[in-house]
Amino acid sequence: MTEPFSLEIDNATFTGLEAGEGIPVVFLHAGVCDSRMWESQIEAVASAGFWGVAYDRRGFGETHSPDEGFSHLEDLEAVLDGLGIHAAIVVGASMGGALAIDFTLANPERVAGLVLMGTSISGAKAPYLPPEIMTIVHAMEAVEDAGDADAINAVDAHAWLDGPLSDSGRVGDPVRALFKAMNGNILRKPKLTREEPAEAAHDEVGTIDTPALLVAGDLDFPHIVNRHDDLSEEMENAFAVVIEGTAHLPNMERPDLFNPLLVEFLATLTGEGNAE
Repeated sequence: MTEPFSLEIDNATFTGLEAGEGIPVVFLHAGVCDSRMWESQIEAVASAGFWGVAYDRRGFGETHSPDEGFSHLEDLEAVLDGLGIHAAIVVGASMGGALAIDFTLANPERVAGLVLMGTSISGAKAPYLPPEIMTIVHAMEAVEDAGDADAINAVDAHAWLDGPLSDSGRVGDPVRALFKAMNGNILRKPKLTREEPAEAAHDEVGTIDTPALLVAGDLDFPHIVNRHDDLSEEMENAFAVVIEGTAHLPNMERPDLFNPLLVEFLATLTGEGNAE
């Protein structure tokens, strides 16, 4: 079972979940989720002999912060220091994947392994989106402009949970209920207006030689799936896996497939743990 934790760092209170002991595995959530998206994975790595940790970034989950200048990269460094973690295997989803890449480029000695799922990349150019994808993008923009949090949450669930070209409602409860609870909380939080943007990482990703597992769902936005293929070519020690029948959050949809992949990667990387 996971246990909650909190850290007071300067003016912010960071919250999260943890379980287990041993080599730390740090999970970074997607921009439509919070640390709860990783609960099954934290329990899985803890059962395999690792220490699983996930925290809520500013603007997410139960973390509280004034509207002050900050960077997610500096926050991650401070959270790891606060937990006494010098080096870890870092697992990031979507925006959390971009942060994992930024952290690896800034602190390569602190990252023993990297798992990227449906990852973004800081500074990536706007992708070409075919007309059928632009239909859902326009819907997302329309509800955003209207400012209706419930409508935004419903469209986000279709785009990111079901997949942009999938039937709306493809993924049911309890996964859908958890997604809407996490994303709804984000949509209703006071906006933080003073985030310092990350430096562009797009042209530097190929310099990462940290062992990496790249995971995508085949129902995700096509440019995200293609990005993982490109990264597997650019990154020297990267291996890409596609989990069929899932969209942007394969770990939530199919933990029965994602968790063994993750645990096997950890065991192969470290020579420790139980990959059964």
